[in-house]
Amino acid sequence: MSVPTTPATPSAPEAALDFFEQAQLDGVTFPPGDLYSDEPPLETDFHLQQMLLLIKCLDWFWRDRQDFYVSGNLTIYYSPNQSKSKDFRGPDFFVVLNTEKRPRKSWVVWEEDGKYPNVIIELLSPSTASTDRGLKKQIYQDTFRTPDYFWFDPTTQEFQGFHLLDGVYQALSPNDQGHLWSQQLQLWLGVVAGQLRFLTPAGQLVPTPEESALAEQQQRLAEQQQREAAEALLARYRDRFGELPPE
Repeated sequence: MSVPTTPATPSAPEAALDFFEQAQLDGVTFPPGDLYSDEPPLETDFHLQQMLLLIKCLDWFWRDRQDFYVSGNLTIYYSPNQSKSKDFRGPDFFVVLNTEKRPRKSWVVWEEDGKYPNVIIELLSPSTASTDRGLKKQIYQDTFRTPDYFWFDPTTQEFQGFHLLDGVYQALSPNDQGHLWSQQLQLWLGVVAGQLRFLTPAGQLVPTPEESALAEQQQRLAEQQQREAAEALLARYRDRFGELPPE
């Protein structure tokens, strides 16, 4: 499976840092950084399970890494005036790279060195699809400058992705399996058994902790069965021919 070689997009655009530097020069006072998330609950169990699945898989796959933050349905505070408007709410799933892996009440950009998400996934629903395809896509492109943006509808299975190129989102082309490449994660995303999943560059499914444990259990069981079969074969040989000749 060939892997696209799209050039990396800066994870923390200079313009974002310049905004905060200029704001400080202009005497802008930012709200306190210790802000709680202010997100409505996900609309269905399908949306909730899908969000938790993505978070769990990436957390497990990168369990030895401490340089990323992954969350979902969590408010991203990026503007001093944001609290006055309810036009924007946090992504259903997002990943920030090159940051500290620790729990947070929300993602407050001015408290995180001006960092915005590297990857965002929105889970479409009848009440959010228009905003996810329109307003949010525009914010992620123009303000966040998030390099990789995807959306997926757990009900209709609609799946689309974009990569930021020269400041504009370009639609990603699927491979032969219908998977889309995330340059930032260096992973594929694809619909498997009705759910959006991560896949390795080689196309192997990124497992959940439970799937990993089950695979290990099955591997141990298969090895035990092979040993028992070999022992049974040796026992039959001895019954018929006696002990094996010395080497």
